Amino acid sequence: MKELGKYTMKELKNERLIGFDFTVKRGESPLSEGCDFSRGVCKSLTKQIMSYLKYNPKLKQRSKYLRNNSTLSEVLLWLQIKNKKLGFDFHRQKPIDNYIVDFFCLKLMLVIEIDGESHNDKVEYDKIRQKKLEGLGVRFIRFRDEDVKNNLQGCLDFLKEWIDNNTPPG
Repeated sequence: MKELGKYTMKELKNERLIGFDFTVKRGESPLSEGCDFSRGVCKSLTKQIMSYLKYNPKLKQRSKYLRNNSTLSEVLLWLQIKNKKLGFDFHRQKPIDNYIVDFFCLKLMLVIEIDGESHNDKVEYDKIRQKKLEGLGVRFIRFRDEDVKNNLQGCLDFLKEWIDNNTPPG
């Protein structure tokens, strides 16, 4: 494996490494422009990844509507993960490509979906949607609506364990 600072965006996508802070050295990578070398972290990579994860602008209004009309399960989970309570920044009702996901963390390239009654008749659609987004390097965790309502701590424990097992050291 190459030094992380020497990857191009295409290589990062192919290696499924996008979504994390990478240590880079000045001038050694096309990604190094705009990096904070005093800390050795490339924040400009986040902007490059977000430009790679484009979304349909027509979804912006729908996304806002969904944020203002959340389900009880979405509100319960949001109260536990907002403001970097798990050490990472999550966004809710985030448009990615032609879809809106319940929660998204860019640094982990993680989508959290809560499947409630509205998903019962959309199983095939959800599979297609998930496969398309996974093709962009996004990973998924799905919780059932009733699990969030009846076992929120269990869902949070699972999420914390997933983060611990899927976060690079450093």
